[in-house]
Amino acid sequence: MEKKSYTFEEIKQKLVNYCVYQDRCHSEIEQKMRDFLLIPEAKDEIFLYLIKENYLNEERFTRSYIRGKFYIKHWGRTKIKMNLKQKGIIEKLISKCMDEIDADDYEKTVNKIYQDYFSKQKGLKEYQRKSKAIKHLMSKGFEYDVILDVINNE
Repeated sequence: MEKKSYTFEEIKQKLVNYCVYQDRCHSEIEQKMRDFLLIPEAKDEIFLYLIKENYLNEERFTRSYIRGKFYIKHWGRTKIKMNLKQKGIIEKLISKCMDEIDADDYEKTVNKIYQDYFSKQKGLKEYQRKSKAIKHLMSKGFEYDVILDVINNE
């Protein structure tokens, strides 16, 4: 099946809609542009338009990504940071936007995930349950020192 060809304006509108539906980062827009066989000049023009009209805003994307991954998916900072880097977001911007996560909420989340996971471990010794719960939290991207602080202060 051959690809339907679109006019420049149609492609531009499709990319606007793509940004309006959900905050996007530059690499997602580039990926989407690959679907349309655009010449570099056309790509640049669309990029500039999306930025100028504030459809594409890397800081806004980063902030909403951090909020979503923490408050909805319950990911830790490490996993969030790693995934943002894969999307081409620079370290400086990631660090600047990490204030989207409230420190108390972070601690409470670590504690809750720990308690929930720990209580589900049956038929194991205490230290084994603890170690499994720590591994689980680390796999969700929480920092080892933060995990230890939380469980040592319970």
